[in-house]
Amino acid sequence: MKDIKKRYWAFVLYPDSAPEDWKEQLQLTGLDIAISPLHNLDVNADGEVKKEHYHIILCYNGTTTFSNVKKLTVDRLNATIPQPLEHVKGYYRYLTHRDNPEKAQYSESDIVHLNGFNIFDYMEVTGLEKTKLKVSVIDDILKNGIKEYSELCLFYAYDDLTKFELVSTHTIFFNRFLTSRRYENSDFVSDNAIVDSGIDVD
Repeated sequence: MKDIKKRYWAFVLYPDSAPEDWKEQLQLTGLDIAISPLHNLDVNADGEVKKEHYHIILCYNGTTTFSNVKKLTVDRLNATIPQPLEHVKGYYRYLTHRDNPEKAQYSESDIVHLNGFNIFDYMEVTGLEKTKLKVSVIDDILKNGIKEYSELCLFYAYDDLTKFELVSTHTIFFNRFLTSRRYENSDFVSDNAIVDSGIDVD
């Protein structure tokens, strides 16, 4: 593997065996980095709790060798041997076990981003995926009785950055949808109020 050259890499870090300033050392690399929430609820097949650890993504500006990355992860941080990533998106979702409901679930808001890491810089969302996300947001609006655009943004800001990015870049669409919902509900309330008052609406 030492001859492999990739731009994206991942490794696992165990806090009890890493240097105390491991996060500062990562910051000083200048790389775009994503650090998972502390995985302290993972279990083995036999039910034994796994050793606490972090999953970490490293994004280089260009391809770099396995041996170069290993100098950082193994030699400096006393972490695991780095693994090359073809795509960042899938592993980023693994940071919280988002697609693995059988595993312990962690909050996306607890992912730490260093040096300006933004997952949207490393993923391409297709038109169909955006449409599915919009439908999912609309479903959340209806289920949770969300009435204001600001309320919608706050609903996702600390828990689902993917949907937060969507609603924050599609302001007009969601604002008009919420306005339409409010208008529809106000008409319903007004008509009921008239009927309840005994006023002839014919």
